[in-house]
Amino acid sequence: MKTYLEPEEAELAEKKARTLRDRLLLRVPLRLGCRISEALAITVQDIDLQHGTVTIQHLKLRLKLACPDCKANLGKAHIFCPKCGGKVEKAVAEAKEHRRVRTLPVDDETLEMLREYIDRGGPVTRNGKQLIFGINRHQAWRIVRDCAERAGLPDLVNPDTGRRRGVSPHRLRDAFAVHAMKLDDSGDGLRLLQEHLGHASFNTTARYRKIAGEEHREWYQKLWQKEKDGGISPA
Repeated sequence: MKTYLEPEEAELAEKKARTLRDRLLLRVPLRLGCRISEALAITVQDIDLQHGTVTIQHLKLRLKLACPDCKANLGKAHIFCPKCGGKVEKAVAEAKEHRRVRTLPVDDETLEMLREYIDRGGPVTRNGKQLIFGINRHQAWRIVRDCAERAGLPDLVNPDTGRRRGVSPHRLRDAFAVHAMKLDDSGDGLRLLQEHLGHASFNTTARYRKIAGEEHREWYQKLWQKEKDGGISPA
């Protein structure tokens, strides 16, 4: 069983899309390596057709716990406040937005597809924004899954848990990362990949090196397959 998609396999799924919007839904996470939440948030204003870039905005909500008396920061395990010493009956939870923005280059073919889609009037206007896709995560997941099934793509194995799952939007992002890692796993290549994917931690990016190295292990095992089949012939 495979753990990731090859770009060629993802392109087969893209060809099974029934509309230009759905083709872009599979293409954008693969060619840009963005998260599906980031792809669904792309607006017409985020696309610079002249310079060939897309601005990606990644929004996370972080929960902050504070003492109700002195407002000192608390951890989930705190029973007493480390600042005022008072017993924390109920911590005050405050959600804070953390927004990261990065600008990514786009290949000419994808850019031309975006241009055509915009010219056709494909984007959806909501709350004053022209969203490229105008669908939710559940709809996006279903479209990607259905295209993958029509293309006859197999289930993938999670390298950490061993669980089998169908092709999902995040597997397209993984395909981009593994493809990039195969082409360049140098220090500079890893740094650029981390920046491109928007990873806060280098360790998150480095895990793709392990996935990309599976072919190396398979190649090595084949070298010694003769021993399992009947032993090594004497010299």
